[in-house]
Amino acid sequence: MRALVCNEYGPPESLAIEEHDDPIPGEGQIVIDVAAAGINFPDVLSVAGTYQVKTPPPFVPGNEAAGIVSAIGEGVSRFSVGDEAIIATRGGAFAEKCVADEQTTILLPEGLDFEQGAGFSVTYGTSYHALKQSAHLQPGETVLVLGAAGGVGITAVEIAKAMGARVIAAASSDEKLEFAASAGADETINYAAVPLKETVKELTDGNGADVVYDPVGGELADQAFRATAWHGRYLVIGFACGDIPKFAANIALLKEASIIGVWWGTWAAKNPHLQMQNLKELARLIAAGELTPRVTESYKLDDYVAAFKAITERRARGKVILRMT
Repeated sequence: MRALVCNEYGPPESLAIEEHDDPIPGEGQIVIDVAAAGINFPDVLSVAGTYQVKTPPPFVPGNEAAGIVSAIGEGVSRFSVGDEAIIATRGGAFAEKCVADEQTTILLPEGLDFEQGAGFSVTYGTSYHALKQSAHLQPGETVLVLGAAGGVGITAVEIAKAMGARVIAAASSDEKLEFAASAGADETINYAAVPLKETVKELTDGNGADVVYDPVGGELADQAFRATAWHGRYLVIGFACGDIPKFAANIALLKEASIIGVWWGTWAAKNPHLQMQNLKELARLIAAGELTPRVTESYKLDDYVAAFKAITERRARGKVILRMT
């Protein structure tokens, strides 16, 4: 099989497509013939060697994919060869075949194609866990989503709306904000044009946002944290701008606010049954038409450098996909 391999840490240009042996499923595992795989910002960090958990080279990056089950291991009961499935895995997805645990695999929800399915697990899984288990979001609350047009940001807009919240989408251009509005955002803020904190306060009659969903970090983080409401919950999702923010502890005290770290991959590994329940609930929301995975850029495996640049240059709106077929 062909696989995209990181032989040494570096930029996407340092990756290489190589021939590898087909994977063999172990007990409780399946193998899928990958049709498409989703690219996420942590993939960029992984190949650069700057992610929180480093994978020693050589390795095949990629943590989510969709395709057809081609082999099953001993003890697998939920899948058969020929099933269309979505997998979540720690590496290995940027290849023509990928092995995954049965407990982190679901059937492709009705109505989704492989490209949509490939962008489902990480982004929707992260946002649903963040808003459900971490923030305990309640209907009627206000959610501020930073980077609202990106891979995880757009799913946070959709999921927050499906959970009954009022959503304020914030992004760096009017084009991105139009995209967020198409996903259901009630209000939008171009933080390249207006001050974030003051605008959030204006839109909430001075109260602030009950929940802040932040995959961006950097200088916006302090403004967004100061725009939280009493008992606000600030969700630390990631640092797409590259800078890790430092928060003023006195603001947390004055608002009795919470800063909550969200690391979906580790949470899912520690709570596989809750994670599977989350994925099933998300699949039902998709079937009901309340969520629509948005794939805006799709690349052949050979065009992996261009696909990664869509992420690193922060041009992506919605999901970026690598196609294996």
